[in-house]
Amino acid sequence: MTQLTFFPLGCGDTTLIQFRDETRMLVDYADMRCATDNSDKRCDLPKLLKDDLKAANLDSYRVVAFTHLDNDHCCGAPDYFWLEHAAKYQGEGRPKIETMWVPACAITEDGLEDDARIIRQEARHRLKAGKGIKVFSRPERLKAWLAANDLTIESRVDCFVDAGQVVPGFTLTEHHVEFFAHSPHAKRTDDRGVEDRNGDSMVFQARFEEGDAFTDVLFAADVDHKVLAEIVDITRFHKRDERLHWNVYHLPHHCSYLSIGPDKGEDKTKPVDQVKWLCEQAGEREGYVISPSKPIPTKGSDADKDVQPPHRQAAEYYKADVLADRRHFLCTMEEPSHTNPQPIVLLITRDGAVKDTSGSGGARAAASVVAPRAGS
Repeated sequence: MTQLTFFPLGCGDTTLIQFRDETRMLVDYADMRCATDNSDKRCDLPKLLKDDLKAANLDSYRVVAFTHLDNDHCCGAPDYFWLEHAAKYQGEGRPKIETMWVPACAITEDGLEDDARIIRQEARHRLKAGKGIKVFSRPERLKAWLAANDLTIESRVDCFVDAGQVVPGFTLTEHHVEFFAHSPHAKRTDDRGVEDRNGDSMVFQARFEEGDAFTDVLFAADVDHKVLAEIVDITRFHKRDERLHWNVYHLPHHCSYLSIGPDKGEDKTKPVDQVKWLCEQAGEREGYVISPSKPIPTKGSDADKDVQPPHRQAAEYYKADVLADRRHFLCTMEEPSHTNPQPIVLLITRDGAVKDTSGSGGARAAASVVAPRAGS
């Protein structure tokens, strides 16, 4: 059975996907916990992930997708993974990455520091080698970089995934899952002479098949409402509305109001038209919204005054206007409680997405399900 695990990492992102064949995929990796602070409620990510691999008798991930290289999406990755570009990142106990997914800016961006720089070097190494990597972008975006490294677009064409394509390597027939790339898209990947790490981050739909029914999960990285509006406009122009359908919506940018609209609002953020359609029409009202964030602030609290997400006004929009059941808004640092956050597990069943309430990775599931769509 396929299952998704969302980890309590504060405002940090890591999602573990366990496929039906027991192989694993990670969407981002951010070890945000302070190991010397006993009061830190964020999870010990490397321990949990290594325990999971050991239990599954695995030593590698089928895919590790870095949606972009902000610290809260790649922190600690060089300490955890076996990286091919340098021996210092190799050794016993380091899980290998069979295929790395990155956006183009993870190749081209200069001036990166610390963990982001190291992951960039790994991505560049793999692209130079022509294997073990998928770069989400129009190939033309990297033409200059390829030329500077004595490479051509034609020689690396199999390494690229453009927006509007199904990602090679997975099929519903064989693997019971497929991934559809939404971003970076052409409007953002033309040579603009500027790197916008959040705006150019990877957005994709994961479609899981179980019992001839589809369950869709939309991963939205850190994009804002302007980029989401572009994605909606482009996708609907091409009459591919179903590629924006979601049963589970992994919120962009840790429940920021800017991923809904330009104005925070007093008590609830008002969405721009395209985001309103995405959230209220393309998604399922019985679905789940995942907020990978700190606890949602209460009105008037110190956290409420913080300009950084999460924003209570954004959370209220999802709870009040998007979901039929407010309890299906799941904040990673609040489940099952803000004093004892634990990983959130959703099971993909023939009845749709089911929240596991057993604490044992799927041994017992809640009765609440998200109805899937019929397959074909």
